[in-house]
Amino acid sequence: MKTSILSPRFLKPLLPARPKDSHKGDYGRVLVVAGSRGLAGAAILAARAALKAGAGLVTVACPESERKIIAAALPEAMTFGADSSGGSFTPKAATQVAAFARRKKIDAMLIGPGLGPKPGARAFAVKLLKTLAVPAVIDADALNALSGAGLRSFKFASGPLILTPHPGEAERLLGGKMKDRRSAVGELAALSGGTAVLKGAGTLICGGKSVLKNPTGGPALAKGGSGDVLAGLCAGFFVQAGLMRGFTAAAAFESAALAVYLHGLCGDLAAEKYTERCVLAGELLDFLPAAIRRLAK
Repeated sequence: MKTSILSPRFLKPLLPARPKDSHKGDYGRVLVVAGSRGLAGAAILAARAALKAGAGLVTVACPESERKIIAAALPEAMTFGADSSGGSFTPKAATQVAAFARRKKIDAMLIGPGLGPKPGARAFAVKLLKTLAVPAVIDADALNALSGAGLRSFKFASGPLILTPHPGEAERLLGGKMKDRRSAVGELAALSGGTAVLKGAGTLICGGKSVLKNPTGGPALAKGGSGDVLAGLCAGFFVQAGLMRGFTAAAAFESAALAVYLHGLCGDLAAEKYTERCVLAGELLDFLPAAIRRLAK
């Protein structure tokens, strides 16, 4: 499988258009399924990133016990509180979240940031992925739940999908040590039937036919919360591409590539101001406008 360097020339035409006569419904309804006690920040970062990427409407589905915290931190997003125990989702919450998503005509879902490791939360994630038929970005604790359920035999309710594992999550999904990053990202894409984003230095994006290597980003991104921002950007760009061009495998691949490149560029721009040591994940989105302008030149 050929590996190419991700280039601005490839990405520039993929920036979602913003017609003057458009409205929020034109840019998609994203459901961010995230959060648990002590990990509400992951849900907030991911939802903010989806909004900043241009999604029209973002709702955070979270454990009811954590809903007020998330709502207070992010007034631009809506919230939906589902059944919880000890600050985490219960398996029962999957039915509630799926029903809410259908009722609100959700276009795409991001699931995983800050769900936590509790067995109930993992069972919730597995059940929701099996029952809610919407295009999805799968990240963090939802990937760990998926590895426990067995990616090789898992039946997703719908697609296309974008998976965003770091190396440890990728090895758990594959059931062993990676021989090399390129073959691993290809296998993840094949097993999921979607796009795989293998994070790390030189993040790799594979949609099944080719692999793109990202040239942006560096140590400034090596901090908690950075992955939540990337997942939110993936969801925000994906929902816009899906509504404009259709929710296809190509739209998933291209949206993931756009998100990865801009996320890394945000890190580079932030590092110029704050140094690579001092960048916070929550500051990355402050540099997204400059990153988009640079790409759009």
